[in-house]
Amino acid sequence: GLGYTCRKGLKPESPNQDSWFMLKMDHVSIYAVFDGHGQKGHDVSNFVKENLPKLIIKDPRFKEGDSHAMLKEVFKRTQSLIGTADRMKKLSAQMSGTTATMCLHDHVNNKLTMAHVADSTAVIGRAKGGKNDAEGIALTRDHKPNLKDERARIEQAGGRVVFDGYANHRVYAKHARYPGLNMSRCLGDLMGHTDCGVSCEPEVSERELKPEDTHLLLCSDGVWEFIAPTEAVATIAQFPAAKAMHAAERLAKEAWDRWIKEEGGAVVDDITVLLVYLAAGRKDG
Repeated sequence: GLGYTCRKGLKPESPNQDSWFMLKMDHVSIYAVFDGHGQKGHDVSNFVKENLPKLIIKDPRFKEGDSHAMLKEVFKRTQSLIGTADRMKKLSAQMSGTTATMCLHDHVNNKLTMAHVADSTAVIGRAKGGKNDAEGIALTRDHKPNLKDERARIEQAGGRVVFDGYANHRVYAKHARYPGLNMSRCLGDLMGHTDCGVSCEPEVSERELKPEDTHLLLCSDGVWEFIAPTEAVATIAQFPAAKAMHAAERLAKEAWDRWIKEEGGAVVDDITVLLVYLAAGRKDG
């Protein structure tokens, strides 16, 4: 059971800046979501979508199961490719970038390895007791500039973290009005990485899957802005694995409706949902 949807929001000045991929192999699947930002964020998120999986599959450590060091290196190599493409004028990434949340799903050892930068949160759905009683647990923490460790790194590198008076803390260079990023790690945003301590190093974590783990969600923040993890899981849990696409669409529609309601119809973020039914592929399930 795999479901996905990726829809452009209501931001008249820009195309859909979200990208995603699912790659299914015999023993392992890779799922990923990228949410671009800045004027050319769609180009950066697309570039990462094209290059990141190739780097992973070509890496000998991918087959050996040594994924922690490999994933950190692959993110850094992707950032380096973005820098090269920018210098060659194939990409404009000085002030544009993307989030990246990726999951390696090891079907043999029944475990997930997460690697992410920024705020496209991954959530696992767990059955709690009753048939329809489920909870959602975030597997990734959003890399926001006001987190203690993130702020410390930014300030040490000569950047500053400023509250914008509205909803976000933003990263700026020491004596400048750029880049104004509301995330502390990402891919692209070359000026932010050079001048402000923004990082492309992913946070990597592992999770052994338990029988009660039912769903995996990777979504852009267009979903999470107004929907909590448990609520998202409750929305998709009404659908069987065979209707995974319907489930993904339903969650995306719910997110869209919330944006319209909360923002008065003026703005809707791009919305991407990747949904994996975990129990469906198990030998015991």
